[in-house]
Amino acid sequence: MTATSDFLEAAGLNSYDPAEITRIYAGHPLRLLKRLRETLIPIGLLLLGVLFDRLSGRLKDPNISRDRAREAANLLADLGPAFIKAGQALSTRPDIVPPVLLEELSRLQDQLPAFPSDQARACITEDLGAPVDELYGELDAEPISAASLGQVYRGTLKDGRSVAVKVQRPGLREQITLDLYIVRNIAAWLKSNIGLIRSDLVALIDELGRRVFEEMDYFNEASNAERFAELHAHNPRIAVPEIHRELTSRRVLTMEWIEGVKLTRLEAVKAMGIDPDELVDVGVNCSLQQLLEHGFFHADPHPGNLLALADGRLAYLDFGMMSEVTRESRTGLIQAVVHLVNRNFDALSKDFVTLGFLAEEVNLEPIVPAFEQVFGQALQAGVSRMDFKAVTDDLSGVMYRFPFQVPPYYALIIRSLVTLEGIALSVDRDFKILGAAYPYFARRLLEDSDPDLRRSLRDMLFDGEDFRWSRLEDLVMNAARQQQLDIEGLLDQTLDFLFSPRGGVLRQQLVSAAVDQLDAAGWNLVQNLGKRLPLRLRPPGLKTPPMRRTNAALLNLEPIQELVRILQQLPGFEPRLITSRLPRLLAEPDLRGMGLDLARGLAERGMVRLVRDLLVEPDIRQEAQIPQAA
Repeated sequence: MTATSDFLEAAGLNSYDPAEITRIYAGHPLRLLKRLRETLIPIGLLLLGVLFDRLSGRLKDPNISRDRAREAANLLADLGPAFIKAGQALSTRPDIVPPVLLEELSRLQDQLPAFPSDQARACITEDLGAPVDELYGELDAEPISAASLGQVYRGTLKDGRSVAVKVQRPGLREQITLDLYIVRNIAAWLKSNIGLIRSDLVALIDELGRRVFEEMDYFNEASNAERFAELHAHNPRIAVPEIHRELTSRRVLTMEWIEGVKLTRLEAVKAMGIDPDELVDVGVNCSLQQLLEHGFFHADPHPGNLLALADGRLAYLDFGMMSEVTRESRTGLIQAVVHLVNRNFDALSKDFVTLGFLAEEVNLEPIVPAFEQVFGQALQAGVSRMDFKAVTDDLSGVMYRFPFQVPPYYALIIRSLVTLEGIALSVDRDFKILGAAYPYFARRLLEDSDPDLRRSLRDMLFDGEDFRWSRLEDLVMNAARQQQLDIEGLLDQTLDFLFSPRGGVLRQQLVSAAVDQLDAAGWNLVQNLGKRLPLRLRPPGLKTPPMRRTNAALLNLEPIQELVRILQQLPGFEPRLITSRLPRLLAEPDLRGMGLDLARGLAERGMVRLVRDLLVEPDIRQEAQIPQAA
């Protein structure tokens, strides 16, 4: 066993196993007692202080509660990697942590002092099986950054290519497993003895343990980076470092060195001739694509992990903390946005059940007005102007009061979006993450053929049985802000929607408008022809000038006009995009049904015209209070 290894039992753990960890430390009580003394004494002193402040009423003072929350966050940072990770995990759990502590934990930094470089070199040699000088052309003597799990060195390969080499802290598995064992037992005691805690703290620690073990496995991080690069290979604005597998192990990761500038260094980014606002848009769209299309997203996009490159690309680094979202959850998130925009808070509360925030047996009645209070005022300026941080803070209070349980994937989503918004705000003080995200949601709703999203689109566009053209226009105009908008796909989806079962209401509107316009045009024609006949030959209804005349143009159909007007506003729209779809349109079975309805409607109107407007004298018609046709 070398100085860089964990003690034998912990070194053999490549995945999180609570039962195996318990077995290991049950056989090494001295290691456990030493760490218990280092952790439980300061934690106990803090809890006693908080208890005294609560009993004495001092905790009601916002300044004192803030100081205690800051003290708790600092203590977690001092206790080491596992406690730092636990604090970061709790910072996204408003169902467990009160808002003031939530805010302090969100500032918890994943940074520790560097460990000696000779230990890092020994680890490289041990894991890769050769001295550092044989493996690399050069390797800097000191690290360029150090975090809780490892530190990074700059170097070169034998062929001169620059690389970044990440080396794990020696003894990390022992420290992580021991701390997880302690924290898990504390969580079990709190869950059993503190009735106010609703969430399963043991499950939370187990989820944390699985994620930390994934982060400690650099093979896993290498695979994440390669998968991320493959998913975004089509995007010329995204850069991902190449992984050098031959120089990678569980504790050593060698990847391409990417030369860039932190996105938050505005002047340096501008000096490269790059618009920071544009790169923020690239990052927001990429994050939304990760979240809602691929379901595989970067859960830690802090400023050090997002670099602006001289060629205008945005580089993502550090793929240790990634997460996945199921297709059902991705669809559920979009549906929740639809219900939010429509102010349908009753449906929104049900979305939270579907997404796993609330158990099915929870009474939603008191939650609906709480949602209305949180979102109602924020929506007054429109979804694109909503303050995401303020809304999530208010929502945290709701989640703390009611029996919410935050799913792990959602906690990481919030962390990712809040971090991204923080970066964007450093570039643009007026930035709104939801305003930037809504065009993407709009494009997905208009283009995606997923049946659930088709239903969401119908929910968005219909108010009962009334079609809301203003909502369609808002969606299309927002979607048009997306550079990747597929206009042809949008037109195809529009046709799909028109001839879908729910589109029957819109088809009826089109037929009704066509009947109105053709009937009006025909009546104008009859009136003009009647004026050419001698008075004695005219039918009774045409012997006197009509009280009203219509100047409606043939087939001046309002629904068609509205749709064409909206589509004409799209960048790159051409009339041929519509005419090229006429063969498909003529092949639709429902179009023939619309033709039959049109003929039936015109026949009925013709009979009414014949009896009411042609064969009846105008004065008799007026006395009988029969309304004159338009």
